[in-house]
Amino acid sequence: MQTLPLFPLSQPIFPEGVVRLTIFEVRYLHLIKHCQQEGIEFGIVPLADGHEVQKAGALERLHAIGCLVKLLTVEAIQPAVLSVACVGTARFRLGEYARGAFGLWSGEIILGPPPARLPIPAEFQPLADQLGSLIAAAQQQGLESNLPMRPPYRLDESGWVADRWAELLPLPAREKAMLLAEHDEIQRLQRIANWLPAASP
Repeated sequence: MQTLPLFPLSQPIFPEGVVRLTIFEVRYLHLIKHCQQEGIEFGIVPLADGHEVQKAGALERLHAIGCLVKLLTVEAIQPAVLSVACVGTARFRLGEYARGAFGLWSGEIILGPPPARLPIPAEFQPLADQLGSLIAAAQQQGLESNLPMRPPYRLDESGWVADRWAELLPLPAREKAMLLAEHDEIQRLQRIANWLPAASP
């Protein structure tokens, strides 16, 4: 178990997913600088209540799950404003957590099990096929860099396909948090199939 800085967002990120952030709040400028200097990851945690941008008198409430991320790129786009790209690395449960200087959260990270990397069951192959078509279309249109993912595209792995759909679909934040908390890869595929009728078996 380790204690790391936390970045609450309205939507979760999933392992191997890519998220792009514009950083301007003092607390998160400090977070990014600290992670760059120390070469450490931080946790993105979905908000259960509250706002992404700090407001006077308001306090965020965090879900008890999240995803570790590592920095890919950090670019200063103007004074005190950063454009940041991160990639998810591992699911975690959140232990004790607290709000510190500048309103920055930190918490105990309890890592979940590593991905099982199960093959796609035949009945869910349409989910992988539809995702593959989406990726191919983005590549043909020169829009691949806009996707919330990066190669290698693990279209033969249940967990990877489920997590990519969890990021792409406009699901309720509560449903996305439940998908992040679910370690069973086939169960995640089943939940995605329920939300994506065109690709359901």
